[in-house]
Amino acid sequence: MVMARYKALFLALMAGLAGPVSAAPMSPRAALAAIAKCAPAAPCAAHLPVRVVVVTLFEIGKDEGDRPGEFQLWKERAKLTQRIPFPQGYHDLYYNPDTQVLGIVTGMGNIKSATAALALGLDQRLDLSKAYWLVAGIAGIDPAAGSAGSAAWARYLVDGDMAHEIDAREIPAGWKYGYFPIHGSTKVEGDPLAGPAPVAANGEMFALNAGLAQWAYGLTKDLNLPDDASIAAQRELYKDFPAAQMPPHVMMGDQLAAMTYWHGEKMTQWGRDWVKYWTNGKGTFVTSAMEETGIIQSLEYLTKVGRADRNRVMVLRAGSNFTMPPPGMGAAENMARENAGYSGMTAALEALYAAGSKVVGEITTHWPRYEKSAPSAP
Repeated sequence: MVMARYKALFLALMAGLAGPVSAAPMSPRAALAAIAKCAPAAPCAAHLPVRVVVVTLFEIGKDEGDRPGEFQLWKERAKLTQRIPFPQGYHDLYYNPDTQVLGIVTGMGNIKSATAALALGLDQRLDLSKAYWLVAGIAGIDPAAGSAGSAAWARYLVDGDMAHEIDAREIPAGWKYGYFPIHGSTKVEGDPLAGPAPVAANGEMFALNAGLAQWAYGLTKDLNLPDDASIAAQRELYKDFPAAQMPPHVMMGDQLAAMTYWHGEKMTQWGRDWVKYWTNGKGTFVTSAMEETGIIQSLEYLTKVGRADRNRVMVLRAGSNFTMPPPGMGAAENMARENAGYSGMTAALEALYAAGSKVVGEITTHWPRYEKSAPSAP
């Protein structure tokens, strides 16, 4: 009898970890009232239905009414009015019960973003089993690939932190960089980034659902993104880069995440080579940021226990600045200039909301279609 009771408790616990307990569906507003009685991160009989999680990384000041960071436009325009306490993370959650969209601010950097995503996925107040995840943040953009204010949907996420490093003044002759893969070539002769990656990526690269990314691009590629005088002036400086001189637009482009704020022509070339290496030539470096590989790693773990679906993850990054200086300007000089304020910040935030909300709106408006399976480009 005692063993039977322990077995029942064990099975109930595992069911809670694996996903929400099956029950009669509750309206979002009723679920909000019910989960308010549950402590964060504690067992909860009620589960708030979520169709889309909008993942932002930082906010500058207040969540509304002042200079916006990544979260503010979503909170105001997507009407994320219902606050949900989230002390196990960086910032409280906000929810729209009509659209069932949930917004999170993870905090900057891979460590904060990974732990916040994992904490969110394990929160038993939420039903995230069928949710789509949209990471929407600003980024540096390669002027050889795109322009400030442009937004890029990624197929590949590449990690720029897992590596060996030798000071560039001590690297062997023939090496382009002193920063090279941990599991790459062990030969001193030849460039360690030449040729395909010798081993399968284990945290160094994540392939997203390419069909979903292409679908999102197809839905947004014809949007007219906002332009302004500040980024128009920046474009004029990059005369040797046709892609940098284009007005803001939606594009496809892969993302490199690293915790170091790097900058410069040589580092940008390293970014291009690093992405090519880890994607075996399939990916193209377009945007540089910090958080994606931590987020997707957590979502892969959550997928294994039914708390998320990594096949429903989308990454949208918009260029707030370029990853290298314009011709005739040094890297240190340009970095100092950028640290005073990114010229493309406003345009990038508007681009993220314009393209991101188009996709979120399509999913939430036609939920019976997208609940069953993730869309894919024809």
